Amino acid sequence: MLSLLAATAAASDPIQWAELGLRPYLFEIGSFQLRYYSLAYLLGILLAYWHLSKMIKAPGAPMAQRHADDLFFYCTLGVILGGRLGYAAFYQPELFGGIELFQLWNGGMSFHGGVIGVLIAISWVAWRGNLNWLRVCDYIAVNVPLAYMLGRIANFINGELYGRPVESDVAWAMVFPGGGDIARHPSQLYQAGLEGLLLGVLLIALFWQTRARYRAGLLVGLFTVGMGVGRFVNEFFREPDAHLAHRVVETGLSQGQWLSIPMIAVGVIVVIYSLLRPPVGGSKTAPKPQAA
Repeated sequence: MLSLLAATAAASDPIQWAELGLRPYLFEIGSFQLRYYSLAYLLGILLAYWHLSKMIKAPGAPMAQRHADDLFFYCTLGVILGGRLGYAAFYQPELFGGIELFQLWNGGMSFHGGVIGVLIAISWVAWRGNLNWLRVCDYIAVNVPLAYMLGRIANFINGELYGRPVESDVAWAMVFPGGGDIARHPSQLYQAGLEGLLLGVLLIALFWQTRARYRAGLLVGLFTVGMGVGRFVNEFFREPDAHLAHRVVETGLSQGQWLSIPMIAVGVIVVIYSLLRPPVGGSKTAPKPQAA
């Protein structure tokens, strides 16, 4: 994808998304289509489960493999149900009371709703297993950004959730089929890069290369701040949902930005709380893995 953008950097005309040869599905058999968006969810969850299973084998893990297995199941439900219900609550309340609420392709999913769903799932597993809730959140948070990146790439492949019109010459500006004959920011790729790849690499490096995992709440706090700031910045380039465009006109900020502000505040509070408390197991000796 980056090589494609680099190859067109010198072009004077915007890139035509329709000429990239993209389609929303990998293959189809009859009326069945394996869509990239569904595939992104599946691969993201499997990747997160695989990496979480490796993480809990490192010293200091707050859970056993059976807890990771439970989290895999309940967090999957939390992402899907929370994401869809959150979209209806935050962006399109009229979906409640109709069959459209269950049509995941009609409107989409909410990241903030998915976060709430995952937090509920973690709370349930932590309560049943008598686990440290905040430390379990740390381990889950490390795995979210790269899965999120796959979802945003799928949005780009679908030609949806495109950006606002460019205000100056931007070599990688694109014309999307649903956005008229206007050159726009490929904001899906901005989000995939900033909130996905960059944040994911940072959290993974902190987990494996530092003692951050011994400070309860530090990783999930940094994740929350990073996602909130990334979303807030990228919303300046992303086209608001048509039925919520008035929010930008009235307040100067989009619905996503208003939802990101409390997210950033909560993340900062969690980071400060984590840094003010001693590391798990003391500051000099690494803790032993918690008994199953």
